[in-house]
Amino acid sequence: MVELHKKYQIGSRRFGLINWVGIYSLFKKEVLRFLTVSGQTLFGPILTSILFLTVIYLAIGDQRADVLGVPYINFLASGLIMMQVIQQSFAHSSSSLMMGKMMGTITDIIHSPLSSSEVVFAITFASAARGLLIASVSTLIFIFFLDLSVQNFLLWFIYLFLGGILMGSLGLIVGLYADKFDQMSTVTNFIIVPLSFLSGTFYTIDRLPDFLKVISNYNPFFHMIDGFRYSFIGQLDGSITFGISILTFLSLLITYFAYILVHKGYKIKS
Repeated sequence: MVELHKKYQIGSRRFGLINWVGIYSLFKKEVLRFLTVSGQTLFGPILTSILFLTVIYLAIGDQRADVLGVPYINFLASGLIMMQVIQQSFAHSSSSLMMGKMMGTITDIIHSPLSSSEVVFAITFASAARGLLIASVSTLIFIFFLDLSVQNFLLWFIYLFLGGILMGSLGLIVGLYADKFDQMSTVTNFIIVPLSFLSGTFYTIDRLPDFLKVISNYNPFFHMIDGFRYSFIGQLDGSITFGISILTFLSLLITYFAYILVHKGYKIKS
């Protein structure tokens, strides 16, 4: 009995402070998950942006009024890219958790030698990677066909990164909360999509009533789109400093909340 007791004692963690191999493995698994169905997860959103741009370009014809000092089509293109990043980063993490719960594969993550923070880190960064890939391909396509260029690559990456992390962690929370795909679709269709459409993608906030302008200044979706657009056209409605500050704060806050839920096993542990 003594020998058996010693033989089957729970061992101590042997991965150091951070299990980098485990994080990379889960991150790679999440990336391969969306690459396997790239027609749906990558090229579908890119095609949607191109169709939006094409239809509006044909609709306005020669009436190409300037917005913030640039042609409207250039103003619109950068907003469409970020809109897809917002929606797809959220979709990745939320669908990953939802499918894991529905198919029972969530136990693979629960029983893996990964801490809650490592799980959140891997899935959230995979969501950001999906958004970055979509933005990179879309940017190359739009630069090729439009008189458009990235003027500030640092801000281009910062806003993509912060937007991807924020929406990826938010998707984790919704994926944990939802018990079926209908609930997740409700959040997507009635919150994420409307906010991404109504946050300056198609217009400047100068067109809004004064009270809506004030609300927009505290809308993270607006700052994602406005700051990302600034990296292309060098003009913006809001503030770079305030935008990055609020996005950084919300990214940390929502990611921490996602960590708390995963750590407690909210709706994933009986």
